[in-house]
Amino acid sequence: MSADEVREENAESREGNRVREDNGTREEDAVHGREEVRERIRRDGFYTETEAAFQNPNRRAELIFDYNNTRPGDTERKRELLERILGSVGERTVLLSPFHAGFGSNVHIGDDFFGNVNLTFVDDVEIRIGHGVMIAPGVTLTTTGHPIHPALREDFRRFSKPISIGDRVWIGSNVVVLPGVTIGHGAVIGAGSVVSRDIPPMTVAVGTPCRVVRPITDADLPTPRPVEGDLPTAEPADGGLPSPGPAAGGR
Repeated sequence: MSADEVREENAESREGNRVREDNGTREEDAVHGREEVRERIRRDGFYTETEAAFQNPNRRAELIFDYNNTRPGDTERKRELLERILGSVGERTVLLSPFHAGFGSNVHIGDDFFGNVNLTFVDDVEIRIGHGVMIAPGVTLTTTGHPIHPALREDFRRFSKPISIGDRVWIGSNVVVLPGVTIGHGAVIGAGSVVSRDIPPMTVAVGTPCRVVRPITDADLPTPRPVEGDLPTAEPADGGLPSPGPAAGGR
């Protein structure tokens, strides 16, 4: 090998090492950037669509489409898809089609869950649902909000806070649960409510914004046959508490 060939080979080797070093540095910077965004999300800080793009592989949009278009009687296929879509799912789960989710992989559901049609999970961060929970049609669980001032909303800037729903909660039709809310076990959320703050266990809460109207006690154990007018409204007409009968409305 001539001297010129040796010099050329050495130059190529140095260039290859430089490229590998540059690639390694860029990868380290990317990892650091992803961790910084994750930490900002954990602190309820603002982040943009571009900054969160590295999470896109965790979206289950194609699988959700398949689930929603699977025949109702094909329960084995629906169960298989649900296990692939959700972060975790318990036994004896019923989730009627269609349902919608930003990711799906950030949703965790316990045993004996019933979710009626048009349940929407805005699950940019975790939504955790306990055992024996019932959710009526048209409910939205959203972990994400946006800045008030429009100048801050470029690139879909947002914040996200996890939602937690305890065991044996019943959520009525067309309820919206907002970021960061915890609903305690056994609580009942009345139809049409907007839940913007935590709801204590074993209470009935209704309204916009949702507020606790009474506790759930042993007096609620007898279950009379529902009749028209038995469902409470956000503001009872007589100014008193809702009746002890069914409260949420819808299955």
